[in-house]
Amino acid sequence: MGHMFECREIEEFDVKWLCFEGRIDATSATEIEKSLNDLMLAGERVIGADFENVNYISSAGLRVFMRAQKQLGRVGGEIVLTALSPSVLDIFKMTGLDQLFRIAETRKEAGDVIGATTEIAETLSAEFNGIDIGYVKREGVRGTFRIFGDQRKLNDAGYTDKDVVKIDSKKIIFGVGLGTLGDRYEHFRDHFGETMIINRNIFFYPAVKNPAVDFMLCTEEQSAIEYKFLHGFGFNGTFQYILSFESKKGFVELVDLVKALLQVSKTDLLGFVILGESKGVWGMHLKKVPIAENRPENGKPIFDRENFSDWLNFPVEPTDVNHVVACTGIAVRDKERASPDVKNVMAAEGGFHVHGGIFSKSPLSKKIDHFEGELDRVLMEMEVYKVQHLLGKTRFGSGMAGIVELEG
Repeated sequence: MGHMFECREIEEFDVKWLCFEGRIDATSATEIEKSLNDLMLAGERVIGADFENVNYISSAGLRVFMRAQKQLGRVGGEIVLTALSPSVLDIFKMTGLDQLFRIAETRKEAGDVIGATTEIAETLSAEFNGIDIGYVKREGVRGTFRIFGDQRKLNDAGYTDKDVVKIDSKKIIFGVGLGTLGDRYEHFRDHFGETMIINRNIFFYPAVKNPAVDFMLCTEEQSAIEYKFLHGFGFNGTFQYILSFESKKGFVELVDLVKALLQVSKTDLLGFVILGESKGVWGMHLKKVPIAENRPENGKPIFDRENFSDWLNFPVEPTDVNHVVACTGIAVRDKERASPDVKNVMAAEGGFHVHGGIFSKSPLSKKIDHFEGELDRVLMEMEVYKVQHLLGKTRFGSGMAGIVELEG
């Protein structure tokens, strides 16, 4: 019977290492791929691969490392190989893959090289309530904030065609609310749902029986489409701060992250976009569109105990662990001192209101200068599964955010 393949994980020189023993071939490739994916989803960006006890590698094995290297390369990471025997190194050279990887003789040598390239300090750093933050401040003027529609009609499902607000996509960069797309009310009235707009791209989750996220990507400022809203808010402006965040305890709750954003920016009202890896989403969404035709027969509000479960998908446990979440919203420093308009759009649980899209599982870069590129990559290329109103206990492993300071 042949020697069994083994894959162990160790940590040395501040790097997570996968140490292999035996043959790396089609049989062992699946186990290696799972180990690499687990490390990437746990937030590792530089992964060491120790080949000291590997006696053979096939193209099926090479392919696993090549795929992982490409994934990590997109987010500023890499796999570093060490202790390759002459015969294994020959196979890498024969296929030209020795040019794709950094190869060191020992784990210590690899650790020294990695340390020299990864310890680049962020411009500014801070620590808030156990959250490590690196951030850069940019020049820019304050953005503008606007509210559309009347949120008070939501509770009684009182909306009609006269309540539809039409928003020109050229006039809103970020937004949250109950929205949809379409030309005629009779065609779109049953398709309103939780909505977010990021960089003019709209994503909405229709409140129908088997919902799927619909979206429209607006890459050109010149082309205008018309968003339809029953209620919501939007803000325009450029990011005055871009930051990366990571928690010492393994995850950051949204409520604490919002407090940290308010510490970085000293303004009273801010808009933000967060891009993070989920460690458990607490999100809710409507199951029916709150128009007059759907009003509850018992005459009670949709949030009444008797109607709540018919109208709302409300979490009893967190979902979508390790998925990428892109979300946008606003936060206010002091809810009690905020204007009545701002108070009206705040969630009941605190001084913020956030909608988020749940995208595929994928590693994300944590480098501040990658923020806008990563945001585009997620919105433009990744599969999106849900758009939800996010509750404060939603957890992120790590991520990045952009802050737009707002007038008002």
